Amino acid sequence: MIFEGQIRKMITENGNPIRYYLNLKDDYLDVNQQIGKKIKIFHHHNECLSCGLDKEIYRMGYCKSCFFLVPEASDTIIRPELSQAHLGIAERDLEWEIAFQLQPHIVYLAVASDVKVGVTREKQIPTRWIDQGASYATILAKTSNRYEAGMIEVALKNYVADKTSYQKMLKNEVPEIDLIHQKEFLKQYLPEEQAKFYVADETIYKMEYPVLNFPEKIKSLSLSKQKEFEGKLTGIKGQYLIFEDGTVWNVRGHEGFYVKIKL
Repeated sequence: MIFEGQIRKMITENGNPIRYYLNLKDDYLDVNQQIGKKIKIFHHHNECLSCGLDKEIYRMGYCKSCFFLVPEASDTIIRPELSQAHLGIAERDLEWEIAFQLQPHIVYLAVASDVKVGVTREKQIPTRWIDQGASYATILAKTSNRYEAGMIEVALKNYVADKTSYQKMLKNEVPEIDLIHQKEFLKQYLPEEQAKFYVADETIYKMEYPVLNFPEKIKSLSLSKQKEFEGKLTGIKGQYLIFEDGTVWNVRGHEGFYVKIKL
């Protein structure tokens, strides 16, 4: 059986374990059902998420031209503190930015490789944690827009990391950290204007991933360098497929690639 299409980030359903669906734009594949089986991946061509042309994918699924034009790839996606939609100032597309940025956002603490601080839209919880491969997480603050959340994140980055080591995450090297203690410690460093957004809730959210065996060594698959790959799927974590030989495939990192997958 062959599935084919333009790669987009995997769709997830929270559960025990989490369920994953490979999103091929016009087709879907239940990836959990393939664990323990061999699959073959072939990179056929590229298809930019915006213009749809067969051009080299630059970043985030876009060709270089589109990457510097579309609002979905603007600087505020990575650096929410740069958001100015609340001031009515456009970065690339004010209508899109108002819809995306002027909605409730969450500042969270999550542990995938170590404790990190992050920002996401409220409706993206727990999807954001799942995409990062977090094992557990808690909500630190809830703001009314993206800028406010970004300012909190900037302040807290002086005391806690804002990035995840994907190698440690995939090896399941997850430390035991008291997130509530961390949260209470960080409360004192909230900017005065954003202190009111602190959430005192002590709920810890836990994620369970469908993995038979975690790899001891990591080999990253890049379809830009290797057009074909075949291996036995042994797990899924974050946006990665994990294979028996230690090869890992970052599905989200291949958005915009048109692939054929043989089961």
